[in-house]
Amino acid sequence: MSHEPLSEPLTLRCGATIPHRIAKSAMSEQLGDRRNGPTRELAALYRTWASGGAGVLVTGNVMVDPKALGEPRNVALPATPSAAGYRAWAESVRGTEAQLWVQLNHPGRQSPRFLSRRPVAPSAVPFADRGVRSAFATPRALTPDEVEAIIERFVLAAKTFVDAGFAGIQLHGAHGYLISQFLSPLTNLRTDEWGGDAVKRRRFLLEIVRRTRAAIGDRVPLSVKLNSADFQRGGFGEDESLEVVRELDAAGLDLLEISGGTYEKAVMMGAAKESTVRREAYFLDYAAKARKVSEFALMVTGGFATASGMTEALKSGALDVVGLGRPMTVAPDLAGRLLAGEDVRAERLCPKTGIRLADSLLEIQWHTQQLHRVAGGKPVDRRRGALRSLVHAGLNDPFNAFRRVRG
Repeated sequence: MSHEPLSEPLTLRCGATIPHRIAKSAMSEQLGDRRNGPTRELAALYRTWASGGAGVLVTGNVMVDPKALGEPRNVALPATPSAAGYRAWAESVRGTEAQLWVQLNHPGRQSPRFLSRRPVAPSAVPFADRGVRSAFATPRALTPDEVEAIIERFVLAAKTFVDAGFAGIQLHGAHGYLISQFLSPLTNLRTDEWGGDAVKRRRFLLEIVRRTRAAIGDRVPLSVKLNSADFQRGGFGEDESLEVVRELDAAGLDLLEISGGTYEKAVMMGAAKESTVRREAYFLDYAAKARKVSEFALMVTGGFATASGMTEALKSGALDVVGLGRPMTVAPDLAGRLLAGEDVRAERLCPKTGIRLADSLLEIQWHTQQLHRVAGGKPVDRRRGALRSLVHAGLNDPFNAFRRVRG
């Protein structure tokens, strides 16, 4: 099979062209400094990925509120931001084909107890899963004024990063974070203009998209990462998700990245059916349905393992961009090697303990620790074990939470 579709450029509806069809999807780096600003190590990590051949690099989630973090060392927009503080990060891809897009996020209720004693959310709904609930406090419901203020924080963040030289913006509307919480009938019990039915539940996302587009102009790529479904009974389902896709298309979005799941149902971490794994792409069926109701570019992340599988998915017409996440941690030069025609697989090497909650944490922490090695100029430690990774996380996260400056 010819793998030529992987190397073809793609012009988005805004007029911007991405160099080929392989993108690095967002992964939380946890490489912010004590004030949640970007570090030299963060720039070094993206320089490595850019040199490795990726066409688009989507950053890990940058939090729009410094008081609302998902992890201790998130990069977060300060109360009064300056574009100058992000230019070194933006320039890390200079001299390569790669385009650096920033992913903007707010954790909502998904901010751990050691970071937020009382996180905020659309409604005061705790996690249903007891294991997850032990790590996250019950949130309080946002006031209407606070909802408006958070929307404006997303807009301010987008404008700041475009001014800093970032090539595109992605809004994180998946995986159970705040935008996803507004979309779900399980977590959005509001009866005001921000909830009560499906139309009002998606207003939060659509307002952010509308105002962000107005702030950054028509020529900057604007993307959303959206759940195909939450995979929870009574939650945000596929039919409702496709209605959101229709409205995002009408709003002039350039690219939609398709994912799925939440902290309670972590489908994005690889809990897929065997038939889906064999076909490689976790969300390909949904992508085909989204294609029928939209005209923007579609990116699918999750499950891809081989160049032939990626090529087959592109030739199917269901998607335009292949997203790679954790395999790019194990092999930062993976995109370049795939494009060069090497017989290489997108590997997933994280060890397992057999304990569900521990393995969910391990999946994140093992890869984060590998990112830190690459950022520090060290090789990936493929033999790093589960116990060592969990102990390191257990010591390091509380320490970073204690030492960070709250602002």
